[in-house]
Amino acid sequence: MSLWVDKYRPTSLSKLDYHKEQATQLRNLVQCGDFPHLLVFGPSGAGKKTRIMCLLRELYGAGVEKLRIEHQTITTPSKKKIEISTIASNYHLEVNPSDITHTISLYSSVVLLTEVDKLTKDAQHALRRTMEKYMSTCRLILCCNSTSKVIAPIRSRCLAVRVAAPSIEEVRGRLYELLTHCIPPEIIMKSLLSELLNNCDGQLKADVAQMAAYYEHRLQLGSKAIYHLEAFVAKFMAIYKRFMEDGLEAMMF
Repeated sequence: MSLWVDKYRPTSLSKLDYHKEQATQLRNLVQCGDFPHLLVFGPSGAGKKTRIMCLLRELYGAGVEKLRIEHQTITTPSKKKIEISTIASNYHLEVNPSDITHTISLYSSVVLLTEVDKLTKDAQHALRRTMEKYMSTCRLILCCNSTSKVIAPIRSRCLAVRVAAPSIEEVRGRLYELLTHCIPPEIIMKSLLSELLNNCDGQLKADVAQMAAYYEHRLQLGSKAIYHLEAFVAKFMAIYKRFMEDGLEAMMF
């Protein structure tokens, strides 16, 4: 049985609820046939991966959703063999560069590389050479949280696509919509908690879990679920803001 968040994840650009103008521009880009390398960046949880998968579906159809895990053995120039795991469809290949330390051959039409900002400078220069070598047969989609650690030669060879996090008003509107569609508030709370725990810093996880338990208890007592859901979201934002400010102060001293 699939997770609730995966079951209802948008599967096409037309179904995306946020940044609809950007989705239209991406659809036009695909339809015109001029598909460049892409550098998709934005904060964790903003929907970068969802948007990329919608783009691939626009390119190749529903086949991109038929994913399989593949294990490949790569022989390095020093004759050392390393094994990497990839997620692939018949049309694209997804690789996390932090799992490997050497260049792999490009077999698919599109290669999706996540966490590109965590690559070393040498690895990024090797990636830039790979982009040039396979430009005629392959397209790369690079995904990262920030472009500040991505070297300029890579940025200049890609079309930058910024996926910003939804605004407070957009989040509130979505909460209202979920409630009006009879999604139980407890399910909404648990889904929010799951996503936050997957993306927030380890030091915050205990506080976030305790806070979620508190507001879930309030849900059982109150009559207006939206108030408690909004309070949970606002409280998390306040805690995370304070955490970031404390981190910046610690770096300055």
